[in-house]
Amino acid sequence: MLETPEDMPRGGAGLQLGLDTFGDVTVGSDGKLLPHAQVIRDLVDQAVLADGLGIDFFGIGEHHRADFSVSSPETVLAGIATRTSYIRLGSSVTVLSSDDPIRVFQRFSTVDALSNGRAEVILGRGSFTESFPLFGFDLRQYEALFEEKLDLFAELISKKSVTWQGRLRPPLQGQQVFPPIEKGGLATWIGVGGSPESVVRAARYDLPMMLAIIGGPPLRFRPFVDLYRDAFERLGRPVRPVGVHSPGYIAESDAEAAEEFFPAYKQMRDRIGGERGWAPLTREEFEREVAGGSLYLGSPETVARKIATTVKGLGLSRFQLKISAGPLAHDRMMRCIALYGGKVVPMVRELVGEAEA
Repeated sequence: MLETPEDMPRGGAGLQLGLDTFGDVTVGSDGKLLPHAQVIRDLVDQAVLADGLGIDFFGIGEHHRADFSVSSPETVLAGIATRTSYIRLGSSVTVLSSDDPIRVFQRFSTVDALSNGRAEVILGRGSFTESFPLFGFDLRQYEALFEEKLDLFAELISKKSVTWQGRLRPPLQGQQVFPPIEKGGLATWIGVGGSPESVVRAARYDLPMMLAIIGGPPLRFRPFVDLYRDAFERLGRPVRPVGVHSPGYIAESDAEAAEEFFPAYKQMRDRIGGERGWAPLTREEFEREVAGGSLYLGSPETVARKIATTVKGLGLSRFQLKISAGPLAHDRMMRCIALYGGKVVPMVRELVGEAEA
């Protein structure tokens, strides 16, 4: 049977509370951008701190551009695996469309071996497209590439020997892939941005769904959760877990969190927005998103209440707080992690009626 996140020991069948980061290039004490290599080393320290605090999951995103440090999440996760003991380790997300499913499986099965069974992969199409020309893929095949590669990956995680045929790569006949997962299966999620087709596809492949909610009221995604669960009912299968990934930041007070986070968040948002034709972010927009949207920012009490509301409103099995934001400094993220693990996680568990994991 394929192992999925509801089988995991930390958080069990109940709520898991995690962190993720895109590995944005950050500033040092002199205000200058750090080398990519130093940012990667800092990510390892962040994960080690999260592990010591009992946080359930640490995810790292994949990008192929100058403002992000991580192009190979699995390599960083492998390094983290050797310095941690409990925390689950995964991607946020793996851009499967521009990768090879067999190599993705092999890399994550290697992380699983190094971590003694703590690896996860969150598969998605990603919101950035730099990897397509970099690896020689045609953006006009954006949908077809993901659909076919997901189909192959689903075979890899469910069978020891794979016989498969598609249109975009040669077929496989009785192929075994090494190294195998030592125990159970590779925990695999589908990352969904909010299209009904993606929701139904996750159910069709019998995989947990991770909703990326990065703006607007989070409970507007309730129809997608209902659609996902209805699809499982029609298929006659037990429903899989649902998770949410959203940005946020924690400081001692709401005002302190906003003042520390806003400059870096605006810099990141305006840089990406300039590429996509968005207007520059205003302070008023930022404050509206904090008050009623999907930016989980403030004191531990404020953030815990907001996370608990989302968890209960969407019936979640996991919530992942994305803590990186452009050049936001490493020491601030470390303090944010400490507050999240030390204060927010216990408060959320209490608010949703669970004992601490």
